[in-house]
Amino acid sequence: MLHVDLIAPIAALLERHAKNRPDQVAYWDAARSVTYAQLADRTASIAANLTDAGLKEGDRLAIYLPNGVDWIEACFGALRAGAIVVPISFDAAEGEVSYRLADADCGVVFTTCARRELLGRISLEASISPRVIFAGEGGEATGLSLDKLAETSGATALDPDDIDRSSFIIYTSGTTGRAKGVLLSIRGMLWISAACWAPIAELTSEDVILSPLPLFHSYGLNLSVLGVLAVGASEHIMERFSPQQAIDLLQTGKYSVMPGVPTMFHYLLLRAQEAGVEQLGTVRLCISAGAIMPATLNKAFEDRFKTRLLDGYGITETSTMVTMNWLRGGRPMGSCGLPVPGLAVRIVDPSSLEDVPIGEEGELIVRGPNLMHGYHNKPAETASALRKGWYHTGDLAKSDPSGYLTITGRIKELIIRGGQNIAPAEIEEVVVKYPQVKDCAVVSLKHATLGEVPCLFVVAKDGALDIAALLDHCRSHLSAYKIPEATHLVDEIPRTGSGKIMRFKLVEALGHQA
Repeated sequence: MLHVDLIAPIAALLERHAKNRPDQVAYWDAARSVTYAQLADRTASIAANLTDAGLKEGDRLAIYLPNGVDWIEACFGALRAGAIVVPISFDAAEGEVSYRLADADCGVVFTTCARRELLGRISLEASISPRVIFAGEGGEATGLSLDKLAETSGATALDPDDIDRSSFIIYTSGTTGRAKGVLLSIRGMLWISAACWAPIAELTSEDVILSPLPLFHSYGLNLSVLGVLAVGASEHIMERFSPQQAIDLLQTGKYSVMPGVPTMFHYLLLRAQEAGVEQLGTVRLCISAGAIMPATLNKAFEDRFKTRLLDGYGITETSTMVTMNWLRGGRPMGSCGLPVPGLAVRIVDPSSLEDVPIGEEGELIVRGPNLMHGYHNKPAETASALRKGWYHTGDLAKSDPSGYLTITGRIKELIIRGGQNIAPAEIEEVVVKYPQVKDCAVVSLKHATLGEVPCLFVVAKDGALDIAALLDHCRSHLSAYKIPEATHLVDEIPRTGSGKIMRFKLVEALGHQA
């Protein structure tokens, strides 16, 4: 069941594939590709040259690059040099970049020439001075570039064997505000490949993956970077997700697997319906994680494309996956699957911490070899989240008699209307079924007598929406106390890279309107 051979130092995995499949393309993007033999050689040189330039084991190195092969080489080179990798979204706001660089105390940053001015401004304003190494077009003219680091070096890579030390600081999605840096190990990350991607999704070296996942996010880093390396697969990295481009690429018949988040599959299905597309080439499997997958979307996707869309539940603090639906056999639609082998999960009453009966809602807590080491420089938050070996997720869940779990919402997101609990996701699943709705989100609105009531934000498909008819649709599917008290038309729903709704931004928008 557990593919233990996939849990190894990065250098060992690279050397294994360079020997067994040297000419196989490992990763490619719109600009270039790299074989396993080239990847092993180039990342060894990057690591050796980083060490020659003064990088020490345990130093923090930020990867502030767009999706692509450069990202992969920078990551593996840094890990082989013993650095702690700090991924940063290339589209992050200036304040977010500044916070992460300063909080993690990054001494080196890989980025592009397009971010030179921004990094210079951050360095002055935040009083930090990381060494900047440029990748991509124009990088060779800046001095120490990624390509120059990848040239043959007389030195050798450090290639640390300790896969249990903290090797990543991955910042949480920040759905409730300021992000926390999660400390993760290579063992914990690769354990997911060994216990989930290989045995459950049946990922092998024969697979060719089309990945639109943001690599800075834990899901993308785990599956699209480390998971691909672990099994020796090939992967086409999209710089960013485009429904039409994804459909065009999939229909070439080159790809067998596509991971994504629910919003990506939602927009892929919409575009396919508009264009009359009914198949996705030779894709055998689509994988969804990062946010709650509505049962209606899962079923509609599989009915149209006759392709399995397996939903799973993962969080950064557990190196991603906690539960997953299996490729073989049936599963209850809307469930995020069974616990990944080797992981212990409980559903408990948040107050008493006693296990709740099957079918009842409680907080999901997790224990296993993939847990984070803690939050970077946040001992109080770490102690609150990790208690007696269990990680308290803050997510609400319930299980059925067969052990399948369904995530029902967040404890902090619950709307308590006159003493009655309302999960935003339940309303959202009903609203998104309405033909004129493209996307939606529900947040809590303060109420003088009821305490809280649901407030709905909606993105209309064609820019116009009959709100009265939408609310009638809600009344036919929801109890009266769950009907939104206010509805706002917006151009888009703010989401993280993994597709999670950034509800705090919508709450802030309500405050500005007051």
